[in-house]
Amino acid sequence: MIDVLDFHKHYDGVFAVKGLTFTVQPGQVLGLVGPNGAGKTTTLRALCGIIPPTRGELRIGGHDVRKEAVPAKRLLAYVPDDPKLFDLLTVWEHLRYYAGAYEVHDWEDRANNLLLTFELEEKRNALGAELSRGMRQKLAVCCAYLHKPKALLLDEPLTGVDPHGIRTTKDSIREYAAGGGAIIMSSHILDLVEDLCSHLLILHRGECLYFGTLEEARTAFDGLHGDASLEEIFLRATRSEGAVPPTLTPER
Repeated sequence: MIDVLDFHKHYDGVFAVKGLTFTVQPGQVLGLVGPNGAGKTTTLRALCGIIPPTRGELRIGGHDVRKEAVPAKRLLAYVPDDPKLFDLLTVWEHLRYYAGAYEVHDWEDRANNLLLTFELEEKRNALGAELSRGMRQKLAVCCAYLHKPKALLLDEPLTGVDPHGIRTTKDSIREYAAGGGAIIMSSHILDLVEDLCSHLLILHRGECLYFGTLEEARTAFDGLHGDASLEEIFLRATRSEGAVPPTLTPER
């Protein structure tokens, strides 16, 4: 569903991402982790067509993000780390706007259910400018789910969200993957990645240090054992930069 082949992105000759290749199949949740500046957000923004790649192919559902932008974007939803809402639209008007943009018919019942699930029902008439950081995040997730995307890209999806909202969002990610969605989630919260993700991609200075299942990652670096935590894996990978060659096509 999500295919990245030899993706490069550089700015004035400085590489933000270099030679990245990976796939995410339906039902998989890929945890995208790395230090600040590793290229995580650049990769997500390129996948949803916000920035063009310098080189390489990026596909959503078989559609090239550059050459077949509209079909590709119909299949995906992107929640950035700091969602920019419309200050003068209400919560409900945001959902109506997204339903119109994606040509979603009979969207009202689904929108109401999303507001109830994410505890935004009482804020349905509140303006975007009136929402807290966590509420903006939850509304962005609701908008992303509204058109039932096949590919879901989440960049730090739990920033500012309260404990109940965290549980709800985590449950919704599990449910979406179980229904066949392909998900990429970037986060610095390694416990969250370990809890939710079936696969792992470690980026460092724009290059892939590891790509494969979480279980395989536990023995991919020297000195680790089968019960190693993701924190141990991450620290060992980014300090040594010495993993076994990454698996390019994870098991389904």
